[in-house]
Amino acid sequence: MAKSKVFLTAEWRKLALAQYEVEKSILEKYLPPNTVLDDWQGKYYVSLVGFMFLDVKLRGFRIPFHTNFEEVNLRFYVKYKDGLEWKRGAVFIQEIVPLPAITLVANTIYKEKYKTLSMKHLWTFQGDQLQVEYLWKTKEWNSFAVKTSSQAMEIPIGSEEEFITEHYWGYTKLGLNRTSEYGVQHPRWQVYPVESYTIKADFRENYGEDFANLNHVEPDSVILAEGSEISVMAGRKF
Repeated sequence: MAKSKVFLTAEWRKLALAQYEVEKSILEKYLPPNTVLDDWQGKYYVSLVGFMFLDVKLRGFRIPFHTNFEEVNLRFYVKYKDGLEWKRGAVFIQEIVPLPAITLVANTIYKEKYKTLSMKHLWTFQGDQLQVEYLWKTKEWNSFAVKTSSQAMEIPIGSEEEFITEHYWGYTKLGLNRTSEYGVQHPRWQVYPVESYTIKADFRENYGEDFANLNHVEPDSVILAEGSEISVMAGRKF
């Protein structure tokens, strides 16, 4: 396969990720054709993810007023066998950003599931602690806040943190027999030891009835990754 060209470069920073185990049958409804669910020790996760897009460049050019912004998404994990290679990727239930132009382009051209809402974030450094919070407004403000040590550490080999962060492909269902694929390149990330977290989000209102029960359960795990510079490669359809 020909080498893909870089479509977008940016930094993804301070990624807060909360993992919830869900029934396999729920996620199978959202599977893009030719992909299969990827599990962590028999658990099928969705992740609530909040982070900052910084210094965004589209094909090397900055777009005025669209270089720094928040994103919150709900995603799950899949694999796709490309010849002899298993590619590990993510599928997005919905992605929330504060910029209508991003939503328009992503939904129209790339058939993604973006939504525009009012958003804000808070990063607080105090002594040896770091607090990161992402907020987005539906009827009320939703929030995802994490408090950690300020000292980042390497991700252990074979850990759950590695499973969650080391998915380098994105897959989108285009139709009954059509899937789009794009690659994301970035170095291995570091994570901050999580001390506490608070999630105030209406999963039913944000993501529909399939995920309404997440309003009443605690996540299986919460991670704060530092992130890095990233490159999103031009995609393909199959």
